[in-house]
Amino acid sequence: MTNTIYHQVDREQLAKDLDDVRREVLFDLGEADFQHLKKIERWGRFCTVLGYATVWIIPNPISAYFISQGSVTRWTTIAHHVLHRGYDKIEGLPNHYTSKGFAKGKRRYIDWFEWILPEAWDKEHNELHHYNLGEQTDPDQVEFNTKDFRAINMPLWLRYFLLGLMACTWKFFYYAPVTLRHLRNSKAKKAGKDIPPLSKLDEWNPLKTEGRQLWLKCLLPYASIRFVLVPLLFIPVGIIMAVGGTVAATNVLINSLLAEVISNIHTFLVIGTNHVGEDLYVFTEKSTNKGEYYLRQILGSTNFTTGTDSVDFVHGWLNYQIEHHLWPDIPLSRYQIAQPKVKAVCKKHGIPYRQEPVFTRLWKTLDIMTGKKVMLRP
Repeated sequence: MTNTIYHQVDREQLAKDLDDVRREVLFDLGEADFQHLKKIERWGRFCTVLGYATVWIIPNPISAYFISQGSVTRWTTIAHHVLHRGYDKIEGLPNHYTSKGFAKGKRRYIDWFEWILPEAWDKEHNELHHYNLGEQTDPDQVEFNTKDFRAINMPLWLRYFLLGLMACTWKFFYYAPVTLRHLRNSKAKKAGKDIPPLSKLDEWNPLKTEGRQLWLKCLLPYASIRFVLVPLLFIPVGIIMAVGGTVAATNVLINSLLAEVISNIHTFLVIGTNHVGEDLYVFTEKSTNKGEYYLRQILGSTNFTTGTDSVDFVHGWLNYQIEHHLWPDIPLSRYQIAQPKVKAVCKKHGIPYRQEPVFTRLWKTLDIMTGKKVMLRP
């Protein structure tokens, strides 16, 4: 898409056409959509149960994968779309399936237990990322976030190696502190307080207030339960099954660590790649109207393979990134309905609709992160 075409798109008509699609997609929203969410939730819970049912036997990637898939589902599919208010319009739901009740207080340990503080994710992702997509204020724009990394003089193989390490640990090293930082800054701004500059070292320093928040609210709760308490709970299982309590607990710890690595890689693959590539846009100015906003969500996003619940499940429903950024508050069950309609609107307006397998998008993401290519600008 040339910049000439970009500027010639009729924003007003685009907004009208997409608003019409939204009405068509959501006109009969109801109990069936909630039951679909419950079905996908059961799939994720089954993966978790299957993983932990076998996790004590021997260190193995199969048990670790199922534990990981359960964790990925809780984040990318359940937490992500519930916190985006995808089900708030359905009457009669239990409070913990609404954005106001999900993962609040003690429910965090049941609904979505991760390195990431739920309210911090809600601020950083659902607000700052979604409504500033591809702009300098977008906290998740990969090209902007890797500017310093690309400027370092190092061999290309070393860049790939370091990016691989990052992908294995990014929930811990990136998302937990970054989301908490944006929540903290937002609260300070709302209270009319100054936001003092804070180094990344101070952000991790437990002797600093900000560092203590990171350790006490994010890192220690998750690590102590996932990697200490859970393995210890399997000591009686090991004794009963005659493999030894210490052996069983050790196997659980090893598989839990492996599951964490798999979960990090899986989420990086489906989250880190859906707004990056030399064929997608970043922007230097704020959008000023709904049509421009819609256009940017399309030009700054890419879909992956879509079409069935099983395919969507392993992608965490992030394979509908264009539709999700147009309307982040629609239920999972409506994406398969919306996708062909949005694609048809794009064709009508001559707007490229990017959709490729996730591994194709991974290589395009790595090209940006290593500095081999750059993204488009209007």
